[in-house]
Amino acid sequence: MANGLIWIPKRLVELGLLNVAAQLPQKFVEYCEQDYAARVQQAAVQVRQSGARVVMLTGPSSSGKTTTAHKLAASLRGAGVESAVVSLDNFFKNVQDYPRLPDGRPDYESVDALDIPAILRALASLIETGRAEIPDFDFNREQRVCGTLEVSVGRGVAVVEGIHALNPRLVAGLPVGSVYKVYAGLREEYSHGGQRILPTRDVRLARRIVRDYQFRGHSPQRTLSMWADVCRGEDENIKVFKPEADLLLDTSFSYEPCCLAPLVGALRGQVPPESPWAESMQSLCARFALCTPLEAGLVPPASMLREFIG
Repeated sequence: MANGLIWIPKRLVELGLLNVAAQLPQKFVEYCEQDYAARVQQAAVQVRQSGARVVMLTGPSSSGKTTTAHKLAASLRGAGVESAVVSLDNFFKNVQDYPRLPDGRPDYESVDALDIPAILRALASLIETGRAEIPDFDFNREQRVCGTLEVSVGRGVAVVEGIHALNPRLVAGLPVGSVYKVYAGLREEYSHGGQRILPTRDVRLARRIVRDYQFRGHSPQRTLSMWADVCRGEDENIKVFKPEADLLLDTSFSYEPCCLAPLVGALRGQVPPESPWAESMQSLCARFALCTPLEAGLVPPASMLREFIG
């Protein structure tokens, strides 16, 4: 492990305990939010102590890396350190230039879908001058937009987030000590009757189904159809670099299964019975149905939901 990193094991929590906690929903939610905020605050302390100018923050799909990047930058600013977030998504090439899967489809999970030389130039500029021009990318058209976006952090810290942020190719040649690496991921899984029924990957799948439907206009069926490729990409391109991290940051919210239960359940009918993904959706919904839903007024609104499933 880089820098003597201490491994954080996953926690297995019995759903019965969550359902008891859900009987005091306001306190339950507040406790979990405060616990997450404390984790981010401690991460900011470690970043400041490292003296790094760039934080490279990664995590698998729907692990909360985007939210965590913005929370981390805000925490740094609160401590008087100028900070801004840079998304690696802005460095995507035009879709026709992506690597291809064996069946000819674009490989969205490959690091070579990114403009790596442009990333290296931007990071070097941020470290040397505190500012950089980065590409502007249109996700609807999957094409670069004319012009650039300016990022400025002065003598502060740029928080760079994306699924490939810990890939060594993205920081090759940067000054020693200038980069601090964070891996954001869920560390909490859930059991029922002594059996693990909601591993972290299924919690993230539920997050993504809800996020894609509410904010990207994607059907649950489309999200489910892409999930195998997403998981393959995680195993090949993200998790293999976890040992490079200086910090493992837990992005679990214990109340989350109770929030996701009604949201996922409401989307069950969006996957028709004849769909090849119907059984997967039914199984996921059945397992989340074992969680006590939080009161309607306490289910996070769309803006908050976007935050914790980014």
